[in-house]
Amino acid sequence: MKANEDNFISLIKKRREEGIRYVMEEYGGLLQSIVKKRLYGMPDKVEECMNDIFFGIWNNIGSFDPKRSSFKSWAAGVARFQAIDYLRRYGKQLQQESWEEVELSAEDENLNRLVAVSYTHSEPTRRTPISYAVFCLKKKKKRSNIHWCEIYIVTEK
Repeated sequence: MKANEDNFISLIKKRREEGIRYVMEEYGGLLQSIVKKRLYGMPDKVEECMNDIFFGIWNNIGSFDPKRSSFKSWAAGVARFQAIDYLRRYGKQLQQESWEEVELSAEDENLNRLVAVSYTHSEPTRRTPISYAVFCLKKKKKRSNIHWCEIYIVTEK
C-alpha cells in the first residue's frame, strides 16, 4: 500500500515501513531544520538525533491525537524535545574541551599564532606586550535572533 497524507498515520500504527518513509520524505526537512537550530554547535549529532526522532515517532504514534494538533505540529514537538535532550546529554562535552584538545589545520598560520599567544597569556586584561589580541563581539540584529561574531587581530608596534 502506498503511503499518502490520508493513510500514513494508520500505516505507522500498523508498523508498516511505508508510513515512516512518508514522514521522512514529507516532514524530514522541517524536522531537520528544528534539530539544526538547537544543535548548531554539534553538527556530528544531527543525524543521530534525526534517527532518534523517527524512532520516537514510530514508537509513540499512539499518543498522537489529531483532535489536539496536526501531525506536523506534533512531530515538530517530538523533534524539539529530542534535540533538547541531546543538548543536555552532549552539551557538557562541548564546554569541557580545552585548548590542548583542539586541533588546527597547518595551513592557517595566523590562527596558530593567535592561539599560541592567547594560550601563553591567559590574562588578556593584564597589560603585557602581546602581539595579538582577539576580541569577539556579539551583535544582535533587532528583528531577528541572528548573532555575529567578529574577530579582530590587533598588532602592537
